[in-house]
Amino acid sequence: MRRIRNAVFASCLLIPLFWACSGSADKKGPYFGNGFRNGWADQHSVVIWTRLTKTPELNRSGPPFKLPETEANKLAKLTSKEQIMKEQLPDGYTLDQMEGACPGANGEVKLTWFAKNSSEEKEESGWMKVNPEMDFTHQWRLEKLKSGTEYTLKLYARATETSAINDSIEGFFQTPPDSAVVGNLRFCIVTCHDYPRRDDPVNGHKIYTAMLKQMPHFYVHTGDVEYYDKPYPYALTEELMRFKWNRIFALPNQRLFFTEVTTYFMKDDHDVLRDDAYPGMNYGQVSFGRGLEIFDKEQFPSNDKPYKTVRWGKDLQIWIMEGRNFRSPNNLPDGPGKTIWGAEQKAWLFRTLKESNATFKLVIVSSPILGPDRKNKKDNYSNAVFKTEGDEIRQELNHYKNLVILNGDRHWQYVTHPRETNLWEFSCGAGSDAHAEGWPPGEIRPEHRFLRVKGGYLYGTTKTGENGNILLTLQHCDVDGNVVHEEIFNATDQNNSK
Repeated sequence: MRRIRNAVFASCLLIPLFWACSGSADKKGPYFGNGFRNGWADQHSVVIWTRLTKTPELNRSGPPFKLPETEANKLAKLTSKEQIMKEQLPDGYTLDQMEGACPGANGEVKLTWFAKNSSEEKEESGWMKVNPEMDFTHQWRLEKLKSGTEYTLKLYARATETSAINDSIEGFFQTPPDSAVVGNLRFCIVTCHDYPRRDDPVNGHKIYTAMLKQMPHFYVHTGDVEYYDKPYPYALTEELMRFKWNRIFALPNQRLFFTEVTTYFMKDDHDVLRDDAYPGMNYGQVSFGRGLEIFDKEQFPSNDKPYKTVRWGKDLQIWIMEGRNFRSPNNLPDGPGKTIWGAEQKAWLFRTLKESNATFKLVIVSSPILGPDRKNKKDNYSNAVFKTEGDEIRQELNHYKNLVILNGDRHWQYVTHPRETNLWEFSCGAGSDAHAEGWPPGEIRPEHRFLRVKGGYLYGTTKTGENGNILLTLQHCDVDGNVVHEEIFNATDQNNSK
């Protein structure tokens, strides 16, 4: 049934006015121009995020941003919002008139949800006003859900409490199965997107079409979801940061995908401020702390802590690690006190790994632990400036034979496996070919099992083999979903991976 709905909905995406499919394009707002997203799902809870907009889709007829005449580093030091805007907007235009704009709107939202084939047990939230101080967003935390269950969501929008319903959308998510449940799983891992480097100018990033065909049980974005510090525009104010979020999440491919798939969002440096962001930094008018708040509390589903471990049945457990909130400044001398994860999160990881009896353990990180990375980089555990804590973490993770590291941040795909260790690391690569860069394609190191400087994503499955052994398969895919490399891990003997 879901395949049929996807095919019909996808055909709507080819129409420039996406929401014409719902018949709402000729009405007055508010609309769900950014759809909705879910986050932090476990067996019994999930967070649902949405935003109301003035228009049913992004502005496709506005002018493009200018490339500033002021050099980027000098532009970032400007203290005048008016000057920052003047450098990047054509004369006479406002931000809401620019190409890609999806401005917010006041209004009220209501959510209903029910387990698949159980609509008679429907629950609903009641009407809630979106918060204009939080970019016209609203979030719900749903609790007391059933494990291993697909849920249907329906969202409704109206202008005021006396108005008729103006727009509605429907979607799905599924809760993870309990730890005793044996079953085949499918999942996708991605990193590094931005609006200018999308490979389908109308619909967004092509990987979302490819991934949706694989019907993953869950998806993880490891960060660098957008780039504040890239032009068109440089996001040096909160208004420009919000503009970039609203623009990329109004793209039809992304919007459809996030109404269909259980999702976990992580962040990295470009989602907070700028490249290699750390505490004490500012980018234009925005501080590091404010950058964290915009991501953690406003633009994405929120959790009490920005890290979590989730069991997906008997054979798989994932750890979502946080790499920005607790880190030391990159420029401090390396030593025992210098950290990326922070003492509390690191102790939590080590403890929960020891407590886990999952067949396979996936530690998902926003930046590399093994690398290799370039010698001039100073931001992750594979760099010399964080070697002390990096060595501690690598030593601890090496205790586990069926543990695999999945990382984002790097703009190329690779598999690293130092032969003298149990450690494996898979870099999922950037979300488009235009975004792939940063490593010489022919520089294959001894620890590399695979290297490809192209865009795509990582696709994983767990299943029971013919002899009853549990298999974890990890495939690097190109932007169209074609497999370009595969590693298979046998839980009985990891050294048999091929």
